[in-house]
Amino acid sequence: MQYDISMKYLAIDIGASSGKLLKAWLEGGCIHTEIVHRFPNRLENISGHLCWDIGYLEAEIINGLRKAGDIDYVSIDTWAVDYILLDKDGNALGPAVSYRDDRTENAVCPVSREELYRRTGIQFQRFNTLYQLLCEDKDVLEKADSLLMVPDWLAYRLTGVKVQEYTNATTTNLVKAGTREWDYELIRKTGLPERLFVEISMPGRILGKLRDDIRAEIDSDPLFILGPSHDTACAVLASPLKEDSLFLSSGTWSLLGAVNETAITDGKAFSSNFTNEGADDGKIRFLKNIMGTWMLQNIRKEAGEDISFDDIVRKAESSDLLGLVDPLSPRFLSPENMTEEVAAALEEQGIRRPEDIGETALVVYHSLASAYGDAIREIEDITGRKFSHLAIVGGGSKDSFLNQLTKQYTGLEVTSGPDEGSAIGLLLSAMMHTGEVKREEIPSLLSSSFDIRTI
Repeated sequence: MQYDISMKYLAIDIGASSGKLLKAWLEGGCIHTEIVHRFPNRLENISGHLCWDIGYLEAEIINGLRKAGDIDYVSIDTWAVDYILLDKDGNALGPAVSYRDDRTENAVCPVSREELYRRTGIQFQRFNTLYQLLCEDKDVLEKADSLLMVPDWLAYRLTGVKVQEYTNATTTNLVKAGTREWDYELIRKTGLPERLFVEISMPGRILGKLRDDIRAEIDSDPLFILGPSHDTACAVLASPLKEDSLFLSSGTWSLLGAVNETAITDGKAFSSNFTNEGADDGKIRFLKNIMGTWMLQNIRKEAGEDISFDDIVRKAESSDLLGLVDPLSPRFLSPENMTEEVAAALEEQGIRRPEDIGETALVVYHSLASAYGDAIREIEDITGRKFSHLAIVGGGSKDSFLNQLTKQYTGLEVTSGPDEGSAIGLLLSAMMHTGEVKREEIPSLLSSSFDIRTI
């Protein structure tokens, strides 16, 4: 497989903790990449709610586009479930409230969880889009003319075109399981305005050029190509998967699962709280959401910025394991103090409090790896499939200590990389839809272009 120097692609990849713009092109049978801009993501308190600073994200995207130079295609992915409501003139009716806000803590849905799962195949999470919408101000909902998920909003701000992209739409709890259609009967049952939900768009759709004022500012004239706008769907596309492979998108969240042809919405999948989300090609990502490096990020922040993750690992490796906590528990979603929350969870089991960050981190590391092992055994039981390989991608794939523990708890062959999984997957999607790459070429392209390590 040999390519001449190809078109230039730009991935705008924004996660809950940080964002980046990654430029890429094909040359000599490999994908060459260049990070042109990085920035932290941040939350702000608006009227007592935790909200994303969307204006700041827009400004950082423009900064990155300016740095990127000449590019042919640009795409966006972000996290899932969060959205913005727009009036009939296309203006935001309010901020993008974060899934970490507590407004949905007591949300009541008129449809049972069992029926929701049968219809949509989406696991219960109190922050799912459905529950957020049920907590919206009624006056705001009455004024709303459209709804855009966060990446769709950012695409709209760049192009002026409104779309609701498939992979992110499936996380709302309002799409028919295994289809590419909104469940309008369910939407009516929940009392939400049907007008907010329009035809779902698939990855590969060209939205057109950027707005005139943006093109003038960045001195470039790219086309916007719709990618899988959910970062996990991108990460799965960039995973070196085989027939018997599972994926683990490791970052702020750990998303562990398998790619299936169809959704699984039976009682066993429901009771195990697995979710069926859209993949880039319309298939299904059957996975479990597990708290990820978010717990470690908070522990580090609480210990002081002068300590590095390498320091934390060294301290953890020299500590004795006190016990395990449940990283799937909502108590670790947004606690006032993660270190104290881990200590409290141990004390509730009759286990002493950790004495330092090393002991706390070791509990978290083992708890995550143990949760991965449990999830894999559940997937095998539910699907009837047997897996021998786990592909870890994303920023967390660089954590060799966690990777080693993952191998220990799962008993599988474990590979790690590429590190920039979501951005690479977004780029691969664009390259496929422009015809420069075929889907069957992706495994060899990944191995020739990136450092994929066997643990």
